[in-house]
Amino acid sequence: MASPEAPDSVVQFALDKLGGLDYLVLNHIGGAPAGTRARSAQATRWLMQVNFLSYVQLTSRALPSLTDSKGSLVVVSSLLGRVPASFSTPYSAAKFALDGFFGSLRRELDVQDVNVAITMCVLGLRDRASAAEAVRGVTRVKAAPGPKAALAVIRGGATRAAGVFYPWRFHLLCLLRRWLPRPRAWFIRQELNVTAAAAA
Repeated sequence: MASPEAPDSVVQFALDKLGGLDYLVLNHIGGAPAGTRARSAQATRWLMQVNFLSYVQLTSRALPSLTDSKGSLVVVSSLLGRVPASFSTPYSAAKFALDGFFGSLRRELDVQDVNVAITMCVLGLRDRASAAEAVRGVTRVKAAPGPKAALAVIRGGATRAAGVFYPWRFHLLCLLRRWLPRPRAWFIRQELNVTAAAAA
C-alpha cells in the first residue's frame, strides 16, 4: 500500500473476482521504529500513505459496492490513534487521521441513510515479531495475544459494532484522555522507557 496506485487495483481485483463486496477490512500497517529518528518528513509522508491515505483510497473505491450490499467497513486502528504517546509521532498522526476520517464518514452515511456500518477497532500492541522488535526497550507494555485481538475484530465487524477496544481496558484509557488528562499522562509515562526511546 506504499504505492498510491495499489489500493485501486486491489479493490478492482476483488470486485472482478467476487462480483461485489460485503465487508472491507482495512488492516495493513507500515511501521516505523519507535524513537526520535522516525519524525522526519519523509518517514511521516510514507506512514501517512500506508496507514491513512491507502485506507481512504480503498474505502472510496469500495463504497459503491458496500452501499449496494449494505455491507460493513472494519477499520483496524491503534490506541495511538486515540491517545498520543511519546516517540510515536508519525504513526500516531496517521492513526488519529483514521479516527477523524472514518468518524466523519460514519456521520455522512448516517444523514444520507446509507446502510454501511463502520467499525473502528482500537487495538494495543500485539505479539507479532515485527511489532515487538519496533518497540524493544522503549515500552514496558505487555503485548496482547494476536489471535484474541483478531477474534475481537471479527466479532465487532460481524455484529456491526461502532467500536471495538482490545484489550477492553483501552476503552477506559480513551475516556480518561477526555476527563483526566494529567493522570493519563502519568499512566503513559509509567509504561515508557524514556532513556531507551531517546537514544533510538
